[in-house]
Amino acid sequence: MKGELDLTTYVAFQKGGKHGPAFKPGKPDDSRVIEEVSGEEPNMPKEGDALTKEEVALFERWIREGAKDDTPPEANSFKLSEPPVYTALPAISAIEFSPDGNVLAVSGYHEVVLHKPDGSGLVARLVGESPRIESLAFSPDRKLLAVSGGAPARFGEIQIWNMETHKETQSFKVAHDSVYGVSFSPDGERLAFGCADKTVRIISVNDGKELMKFDNHSDWVLATAFTVDGKRLLSGSRDRAMKLINVGNGQFIDDINKLLENVLCMARHPTQDLVAYGGDLGVPRIYRISDNQGRTAANNDVNLVREFERQPGPVCSLAYSSDGNLIAVGNVNGEVRIYKTGDGSRIATLKENRGAVFALRFHPTKNQLATGGYDGKVRLFEVPDGKLVSAFDPVPIKEGNKVASASAGSH
Repeated sequence: MKGELDLTTYVAFQKGGKHGPAFKPGKPDDSRVIEEVSGEEPNMPKEGDALTKEEVALFERWIREGAKDDTPPEANSFKLSEPPVYTALPAISAIEFSPDGNVLAVSGYHEVVLHKPDGSGLVARLVGESPRIESLAFSPDRKLLAVSGGAPARFGEIQIWNMETHKETQSFKVAHDSVYGVSFSPDGERLAFGCADKTVRIISVNDGKELMKFDNHSDWVLATAFTVDGKRLLSGSRDRAMKLINVGNGQFIDDINKLLENVLCMARHPTQDLVAYGGDLGVPRIYRISDNQGRTAANNDVNLVREFERQPGPVCSLAYSSDGNLIAVGNVNGEVRIYKTGDGSRIATLKENRGAVFALRFHPTKNQLATGGYDGKVRLFEVPDGKLVSAFDPVPIKEGNKVASASAGSH
């Protein structure tokens, strides 16, 4: 990066860095890349073992033969010709109910699987290019489903799916690594997401045009949320900050919180500018989404509304109920706890999940909570008593030469 050298594409490699082109076709002796990787103590790579003589010779031969871009057209494509076949359940990283509660979307490998909300039937399989699905968000009018993910260290992608036709309407490659925490603006016209390159971005839903790029974080950005009026955006990062951003001009307003722990997950109140977050120290907190100018040299946490009890492990998922009166907290030890937001009291403890709980969502109209995580099963619980209603495999599993369909199993 210091030398402004980008090796992610042939065109960028050819352009070289601030010292000029990296190679001259047909002239290995005049090509800077050969100079950088040759000799007793080569300049590149900066860390790790030097290239072998055979590897350097391959570079020289390629340049001597014209340095052509002979990359096969499909080399950078991760698209599948047909839906994936599973022999084991993939970990669930995201779950989302549609706003009307008629569909439950569950992340899979290269796909999002749509189910009836009670798990009684598979509705559709939305197979896309990204191997990893990181987050899901329905548009306010429930007509679209936005999917963020990518292929780690290769590309980050935003997919937009039409929920009537179950067809992908848009696919945007937006970064060189996975993207996280996708969220719709209140008007449904913009999408915000965080990136592993430490940026926060907003794009247009219609054409993918980048409307804002914010680079004030110092670590991966895992979550985003618009304010109720859509004029500001909140981002949560592993740098411990939840940063408030002016959507109109991308200007940094303030950190709303005291920097205590990595922000691993975040959930905005359904109707108010309040946000709950969880992190690696295991203490969920609720904050006002407001600037933090009231703090003093004592570093007062002026926006803090409520601090809940410490969980058995790092918090990796959070969800508000549709009325905002309850909050569910999932941790890496597999336990889910449900609290009243009014007084912070715990009303239920769910211990049926095996392994980390990465995804939680309350049903928008029923008193139910859906969970998913490391063990790959979707579980539905009654709220507030925490009774397990059903557990099911969200994807079909191949058993011998047969494929068992995804279906509910009542408990």
